[in-house]
Amino acid sequence: MAYDRYVAICIPLHYILLMNKWICFLLALLSWNLGALNALVYTLLISNLSFSDSKKINHHFYCDIPPLLKLTCAHSYIRKLVVFSMAFVMGVVSFFGILMSYVLIIYNILRIHSADGRRKAFSTCTSHLTVVITFYCTVFGIYLQPSMGLNSDGMDKVFSIFYTVASPLLNPIIYSFKNAEVKRAIMHILGRRKILAHT
Repeated sequence: MAYDRYVAICIPLHYILLMNKWICFLLALLSWNLGALNALVYTLLISNLSFSDSKKINHHFYCDIPPLLKLTCAHSYIRKLVVFSMAFVMGVVSFFGILMSYVLIIYNILRIHSADGRRKAFSTCTSHLTVVITFYCTVFGIYLQPSMGLNSDGMDKVFSIFYTVASPLLNPIIYSFKNAEVKRAIMHILGRRKILAHT
């Protein structure tokens, strides 16, 4: 979506050429293959581990690599390093790719002379940028935290709740704010609450 927004705002006259079905297919294929590679590395990483007698995963609300590594009997420094490296490569590199596209988008938006044009251009990006920031902050909190005891198990649970529940729950809400009917309904509800508060 960041690439789509970049092309739509920065080089709109080339949009049809640069966002054709083939490019969309290749972008989706790249995304799926990177996800499959990530899953394969993690599967191979834990496939031959032996675990302690405690089968309770206390650090998350779902079965994930970091809490599984905390239950292993083997020395898992190398495995933790692999998890950190994969998270860094998959997460940080893609996040900075998205961030760079938005830096270029903001640079081009600020060059638009009309205030209405700037407002429309910003409004097309804010929903996606909000979702991206919410998602990546929770992912970084889960996978890129230092293992020096700085983050408690409680913080792990907070990040995992945001990652699995809050982020997907917020996506449709954030994207629906662009819909004029939803905006009117919210304003109507808020207006009704103000009237009730004054009576």
